[in-house]
Amino acid sequence: MKSTGEDVRRNPVPSLLRSLMTEHLDPGYEATAFERQHEHTKNRSSKTGPWLALGALLIGFIVTVSAVQATKQVTGTEEVRSELVAKVRDAEDRIDSLAASRDSLGGAVDAARGVALEGDARGSAVLDQLRAVESGAGAEAVHGEGLVVTLTDPAGRPNLSDASQRSVGGKTVVLDRDLQTVVNALWAGGAEAIAVGGVRIGPTVTIRQAGGAMLVDNQPVFSPYLVEAIGDTRALQRKFVVSDAYVRMSSVSQLYGVGFAVAEDDSLTLPPAAPRAVRVATEPTEPK
Repeated sequence: MKSTGEDVRRNPVPSLLRSLMTEHLDPGYEATAFERQHEHTKNRSSKTGPWLALGALLIGFIVTVSAVQATKQVTGTEEVRSELVAKVRDAEDRIDSLAASRDSLGGAVDAARGVALEGDARGSAVLDQLRAVESGAGAEAVHGEGLVVTLTDPAGRPNLSDASQRSVGGKTVVLDRDLQTVVNALWAGGAEAIAVGGVRIGPTVTIRQAGGAMLVDNQPVFSPYLVEAIGDTRALQRKFVVSDAYVRMSSVSQLYGVGFAVAEDDSLTLPPAAPRAVRVATEPTEPK
């Protein structure tokens, strides 16, 4: 058959055969499946909605309770801290009062001893011996010229729990062995009397760290640490600047930023060392 050259008009509606080949399921099945899925989602949302609301309420309640407890904890901590600070201050006041009473009684004992021993030659000799021993033990206040060595912590000094480390948490501090080295060098240089932070150094006095405190004879001292030494100023300075302590602290100052200074002083006054308990005493025998 020959074509007439005219466009053949096609039927826009698919034929039954094409419909059977391309559409395997009736459209009604698809519509039903869509309705079931929509209904399932709706039912699930309606079921989970109350649980979500309840969960949100529980979370809010827990957060609120935690915030209230944290606030109470902070308040309780501040109250405990204030109470401890008050107790510490009361204890310090009692210590100062007892120390003043001790010094007063010690002065009275010294005066009575002088009156009792200065009456004869034998008593005067004993009194001179006692004074010499007391001077060596640092039991008397002294005044004179000398040298002052100052060690200063850098800013932001932390509390120490391990004195074997110089740096804790990235912060550098003066250690007890630094002060010990300086004191030993001053003794070796000819110092007659030494005090650290206003505490006289005697034969049984220790310099050590405990936690975040520097203790000299179990008394806390704070930065800047003043090491005062009475003696011949020129001789002390000449020997100290060539000592291992000077080299050590100069290096520590340059490397870690610890303050280190040495100065002369023409008028130093050092307090007496704290008296020690009498361990042994004997009654002198009368000469025959």
